[in-house]
Order: sequence, then C-alpha cells, then structure tokens
Amino acid sequence: MKIAAVIVTYNRKALLERVIQCLKASTVAVDIIVVNNGSTDGTAEWLAAQSGLRVIHQANVGGSGGFYTGIQAAFDVGADLIWCMDDDVFPATDCLATLLTEKQTMGERVGILCPRRMQRGQVFVNECRQLDLTHTFASLHKRRLTATEPVPVDIEGMVFEGPLISREVVEKIGLPNKDLFIFFDDTDYSYRAVQAGFRVLYVPDAVLEKEKFFTSDTWVVKQQKKKWKRRYQIRNAAYFNHHYGRHFGVRYVRPFVSALGSISTALWLAIWRRGYSWTDVKSFWKAYLDGVSEHLGIY
Repeated sequence: MKIAAVIVTYNRKALLERVIQCLKASTVAVDIIVVNNGSTDGTAEWLAAQSGLRVIHQANVGGSGGFYTGIQAAFDVGADLIWCMDDDVFPATDCLATLLTEKQTMGERVGILCPRRMQRGQVFVNECRQLDLTHTFASLHKRRLTATEPVPVDIEGMVFEGPLISREVVEKIGLPNKDLFIFFDDTDYSYRAVQAGFRVLYVPDAVLEKEKFFTSDTWVVKQQKKKWKRRYQIRNAAYFNHHYGRHFGVRYVRPFVSALGSISTALWLAIWRRGYSWTDVKSFWKAYLDGVSEHLGIY
C-alpha cells in the first residue's frame, strides 16, 4: 500500500521542518509531498537542501489551491491513501497507524478518517457530526463534536488538518475546489464525499498536535489584520449555503444574516476610523453577493 503525505506551506519554515520530522518518525512509512505556496521566508532554499521529499513550488493560491495540487500529485504517483495537513500540525508517531487500523476495522465505505487535534494539552475540535442545510436561522454546523468523544464517530464537516483520504474518494468526487482559496474548502470536500456515499470518520485515538499562536494585539488590531480573510469567509460561507442549501432561506437569508455581523463590525470601525473604510464595508457586501452568485477565485 502506497501512502503519500501532503503538506501545504506558506512562510512557516520552522513549523514545516517540525512537520516533516514528525512524518519521518511515523511508525508507518510515507512518501512526503510538500506544496510550497510561494513562501518568501527561505522555505524554498531549505527545501532545496533536503532529500527524500517531492517538492512543488507554485504561487500562493491558498490552502484550497495547495491541496488541489498536492492531492493531484499524490494521486498521479499512485498513492492508495493521501494524508493531508497544514504546516502547523504535528502527528504523533502512531497517528497514521491508528487511522489505518480503524479503516481496516470499519470497512471500505470509510473514505476519509480524521485524527483528534490537541493544542497545549487540550482537545481542539470544530468538526461537526452533521451540516444543517434545511433550517434558515440555525447554525450550519449541527452537533459539533465535544472534547470527550470516546469512540470513532461519523462526521460531515472536517478540516484539512490530518485527514487520511482514500484513492477511491478522489476517483469519485475529484479534487478540492481550488477557487475557494481559504475557508470551507475542507467542509466542501468532506460533504461531497458524504454525498457520494462515503463515510467520514473522526478517530479520537489518532492524535496530532496543533500549534497555538499567541498575540498581544487588541481586538481592533486583530480585526484589521483579519480584514482580508473576512472577505473569503463571508463569500465562501455564502457559496456553501447557496450551493447545497435546500431552499431559499438557507441559500440567501442565512448567509446574509451571517455576513451582517462582519459588515456591521466593518461599518463601526469605518465610522471611528479604526483601520477600516467605506471601501471595506462595500467589499464585504460584494463578498456576500459573490458567494450567492457562486463567483469564486482569488481577490
């Protein structure tokens, strides 16, 4: 059985080095594919000096574009299983072995297996058992997992931080939607897998560590720094609800209500001239319109 690990990285050379060390220490051998999304911090030079890696350099096309390229590359070299991760998660030595054991136990219908993420000794979870695409004013993420899940459970919403994807899934549903850039590319992929008849399984005994980033920034400064991300978050949430929603309320009203929070914050900060402008307010509104009209791509 051929297993390829795909790492997508951007300007986190020190963390990337640690991820690769973890993969090399795995009790199950893997081929390592690194997708460098245009890093400018010396990552390319460091990778050039390494051996035993397959490295792909490309422009920064976000996490979605990175996993699109990496999964395609793994598929092309004949990988039976593709293990995906960002550059800020570090699998335990037995993480992959545990996922493989669970896959063998649970049968062929399991197309994706997701490990438990730990952060500074605490369970980090935002996966959910079910995506609600029926109720207009309910959260999309229905029945989120708890930190105390004792046994493997089926989920519909996953993240690209450690999922082990079978070749059959790629054959049937294709690659991640590269036009999402960031946010919802992983949710979209797992939901497509579920729609295609595969099980997506959360495996609490398979563990990886997630880096915790610390900041002393004020709330206002954080909003300013996250401004560019908010556009993608608004647009892609609107896209997902519009594309999969069961009726008008979910397709249009839910993402509008969700977008209002970010638009209101931008409006308030623009009025008080705290790093936002009227242009930002308009860009957030346009992001909502782009989502419900399914106009994707890089801003």
